[in-house]
Amino acid sequence: MVVKMTQEWHELTKMTRGKPVNIERVRLVDSGIAIEGSFTLPPLAGLSAEDQVFIMAFVRCHGSIKEMEEMFGISYPTVKSRISRIARQLEFVEIVKPSPEEEVIGELERGDISAEEAIRRLSK
Repeated sequence: MVVKMTQEWHELTKMTRGKPVNIERVRLVDSGIAIEGSFTLPPLAGLSAEDQVFIMAFVRCHGSIKEMEEMFGISYPTVKSRISRIARQLEFVEIVKPSPEEEVIGELERGDISAEEAIRRLSK
């Protein structure tokens, strides 16, 4: 099953030639439920099949460049260079930590704390 999915994905990436893809319909296989709209693929899906395999191997090796050298039979600088090249293709999201006040309001909105607890914590 994984081999078939990999082959299908490889064919898709060859067809799109790395250009952005917009998905308009998604069907859940087990239930047959379909969702229509405008969906973009995640950034990793925009990589070539070879780069996706390389990244999957890197994750499986827990980021060990030494293991990557052995697995692919390439040098340390080659592994580093390829990782850098792939990283330049990915848009990174900046993670902004919410302020303590925003965290309290978020907990209140989710129902994790009571209004009284929120007032108490915000009054400090």
